[in-house]
Order: sequence, then C-alpha cells, then structure tokens
Amino acid sequence: MRLSGDVAIIGAGLIGLAVAHELARRGATVRVFERDLPGRAASWAGAGMLAPYTERMNDDALARLCAQSLALYPGFVADIEATSGVGVHLHLDGIVNAAFDDVRMDELRRDAERLRANGVACDVLDRSGAMLAEPSLGRHVFGAIAVEGEGAVDNRRLGRALTAACESAGVAIVRDARDVAVECDARRVLGVRSNWGFAGASHVVVAAGAWSASLPGLPVACEPPLEPIKGQMLALAMPRGFLKRTTWVPGAYLVPRDDGRLLVGATVERAGFDQRVTADGVRSLLDAALDAAPALGDFAVTETWAGLRPGTPDERPILGPTSVDGLILATGHYRNGILLTPVTARLIADFVERGDRAVLEPWLLARFEKEGAATKRMSKP
Repeated sequence: MRLSGDVAIIGAGLIGLAVAHELARRGATVRVFERDLPGRAASWAGAGMLAPYTERMNDDALARLCAQSLALYPGFVADIEATSGVGVHLHLDGIVNAAFDDVRMDELRRDAERLRANGVACDVLDRSGAMLAEPSLGRHVFGAIAVEGEGAVDNRRLGRALTAACESAGVAIVRDARDVAVECDARRVLGVRSNWGFAGASHVVVAAGAWSASLPGLPVACEPPLEPIKGQMLALAMPRGFLKRTTWVPGAYLVPRDDGRLLVGATVERAGFDQRVTADGVRSLLDAALDAAPALGDFAVTETWAGLRPGTPDERPILGPTSVDGLILATGHYRNGILLTPVTARLIADFVERGDRAVLEPWLLARFEKEGAATKRMSKP
C-alpha cells in the first residue's frame, strides 16, 4: 500500500525531516513548516551521541526503543547519504566510559556485567588498558569500560543531509513560516495556517520540539506536557586523533569530530526558554573535561552554544495520534532525539500509512491521562 493525500509537518528538526522523508518515500505529499532554517534548534545543538547502553536508562521500554533505533542507524544513514550526497560521519566504533576512583570503577564493572547479560558486548579496562584505549586521559584514571556498537553521528551534517534528501524526494520545505497554527474542527484536523496562507492536510504531525506545546490552534486536550531542558556545550580545537572515540568522564562527555573539533557537553538545566550560554555552564564543562584530560587545557575554545531539549514528566517521547483525528505528535524526546530519529520516522509513517496504533501505546499522549498526570503545558516560551 502506498500513501496518498497531504501530510503537513510542523518543525524541520531531525525528527520532522526524517518523518517527512520516510512518508515521501512511501508516496505521501508532504509539506514541512519551519520558522527558521531546517536542522536547527536542538537538532543542531546536540552532540549526536548514539549511546543507549552507556546512558544507563532505568526505563526498560525506552531502552529497547533506543536500542531498536540504534540498530536502524546504519541503513538509515546509508539511504540518506545516497539520496543527498552529503556524508554525515557516522561512527559506531564504541564508547569509552572512564572512572577516576574505586567507587565509580565498581559501578562500571556492574554496568558491564548487566550489559553482557543482555547481549551487549563490552570490555572492562584497567588503568593501562584505559590509557591505551584513550591516551589523552590523565594518568589518574582508574579504568574504564568500552561499550561496543555505540558511537556518534555529526548531527549538523545529518540535518543538512536530511534537508537535501527531503527535497530530492519531493518534500516541500516551507522556510520562514511565521504565525504557524494548527486548524481543527471538533472532530479532526484540517491543516496548517501560516504567513504563507492555509494548507489543507489529512494529517498534521507536530514535531516542534520544546515549542510543540505552545503551538497556536492546538486543542487543549492535545497539548503535550513539555518542559524545555537547557543544555550548554562547547567545542575545542583538537589535533586529529587526539581523542579516538566518544568518551564519557565524570560530569561530561567528549565527542571527537572529523573536522578536528572536540565537543564537550552538556549541562542539564531547568531554565525555561533561556538559551544563553553562561559562565557557570562553561566552567562546569571545562572543569569536568580538564579534570579527566588535563592536556586539553592547551586547546582553544572555538565555540559555545546552548539548546533546549523537550522533556516530559516520565522522560519518554510522545509519539502518535491524539484525540483529534489526523493530529499526530512526534515530540518529547528529551536527551534522545538524535538517537531516536530513525525509529520515530518509521513509527509515525507506519501509523499514517496503516493506522498501526498498538505499537505506539507506550508513547501516546493518552498515557498521562491514565496516570493522572496533568496534560497542561509545563512551560511556555
């Protein structure tokens, strides 16, 4: 079965673009409405880590969803690169998680046992093994675990690649879309209105990240309970190969890029829609990085920035249909938006195409009503 009819997507971050591309591949006519440039906001601000095992998730269902999305990444990237001609620098060569005291090293050993019991390959490294794996770590390192199959993608390049792939697939990306609003009647969605006029649609997918809850025209019953969670980051100019793989250290993670930058992130702050980079935020990141790898102190800080993650009360994404027919949510991914991009695109496209709702049950907005959670907006811009 191939799709027909119009789908409108609000938000051209990685989630919105990936959903648009998947739907277009299946035959849908798709428009994406974006107030700024495609691939920006949280999609641009992240580090691109793909680390469902290193993250130590306590939510088994979410951990399985993240692992499923990680498994989709190689094929997802190969398709996007082939269509767009843009390389996204996907590296799944493992993640090193370093310890600098006995207590933390004991925790990592237990993590390794748990991961192996679940079929995830990982190695426990002593001090010499950790320094051999990542010579940039300070001599005070106690050890580490190296988790295989995880890694990172260059999320900024992925945004450019998805934009090009969407346009190649016939997706209309409406840039500089202002005053975007959903239009519904009492039963179903009608389309999207913006400064460009009204665009009718049989389905509207809200993928506006932390701003999804404040979208004009969104029925009160369909407002996702979102809170913006600020994350500050910085980049250092790093000699190529100084850090081989994505490395976690106490208080920070270090992500090497192919262009010679080393990303250091990220803070977790409940600061509303404040996107300022602060002295405290930068200091906390530099302190963590330099404590773990003192040699980084000689490198230049080349960039600082902040982004807003869309957080939910249970830290699960909100995916799938609402009480208004045709109105779909794809938001609330919190720290896992980049990781969950491929599986979100597949799940939303499956629902639009086949009405496959059962698999979305753990992620539906309706779960908050069942749990007695308020469905009002947690924070407004």
